[in-house]
Amino acid sequence: MELDFMEKQLKAVADANRLKLLACLKKGEVCVCDFVDVLGISQPAVSQHLRKLKEAGIITERKVGTWKHYRIVEDQTALMVGILQQIAPLSTCDCKIQCGCVEE
Repeated sequence: MELDFMEKQLKAVADANRLKLLACLKKGEVCVCDFVDVLGISQPAVSQHLRKLKEAGIITERKVGTWKHYRIVEDQTALMVGILQQIAPLSTCDCKIQCGCVEE
């Protein structure tokens, strides 16, 4: 593995908020609107954390209307597989119907 890429991935997971985001994503795809409640920080701050994880190749996004949904990339490096195995999933990250990103 390239050392620069390894450094980028390690820096991306060296933050408590980003580890919480990954814990949420362990159960599957999550809408960006749910991360604000989980982390208790502003939406722009959440977006910055997500950007770092995405740039490190750990997560990916897809648009659903005006909302972005995130999930963990399936094909991870051995380093990230080991790290992700150590993170317990959080069950408080379920998409809320009232945000408008899903239908009842």
